[in-house]
Amino acid sequence: MNQKQIRSSRDDARLAENFPEPSGPRNARGIPSFCFKSPIGWMQVIGESSCISRLSFDDIPPLTTPEIPDVPILSNAYDILTRYFAGEKVDFYPVPLTLCGGTEFQIAVWNTIREIPYGETRTYKWVAEQIGKPKAVRAVGGAVGANPISILIPCHRVIGSNGKLGGYGGGIERKRLLLQLEGYPVETLK
Repeated sequence: MNQKQIRSSRDDARLAENFPEPSGPRNARGIPSFCFKSPIGWMQVIGESSCISRLSFDDIPPLTTPEIPDVPILSNAYDILTRYFAGEKVDFYPVPLTLCGGTEFQIAVWNTIREIPYGETRTYKWVAEQIGKPKAVRAVGGAVGANPISILIPCHRVIGSNGKLGGYGGGIERKRLLLQLEGYPVETLK
């Protein structure tokens, strides 16, 4: 597996030289972002240049009317999320992502999770085996919990070997709803 599928922050300086400064809404740090109202709550999407760098749930609605910045990657993310929550089978794998602060182990876990197909699940143990660390199941759980790009790195598709949902940063009910949206038979989970 190519561990360079997700860019690291070291690549950001080089990319900044090649892309014009985007216009439009920005988060508190001045980075282009937008809020997305999904059926399971508000989400904040942050992107720079040509990559998504964060997608997280935010239970506090925005103070102003959300608008999409004039940044192609964010427009693309808006389109993908809209189609996904409308029930369309969407492949997140081609969406370019960048991660700041992820360890080599976490990035290996996140890249592996990106390979889990829509509507399917894999276990934490399976992820550990795929990255060549079969005894690191608990560490995989920690890396899954630290995922900064929810949904696009579909950690909701990772469940326990015992058939339990396991944890989810956005809340266990959201995990259940995301799997249900993808057509996974959630009634079979404990």
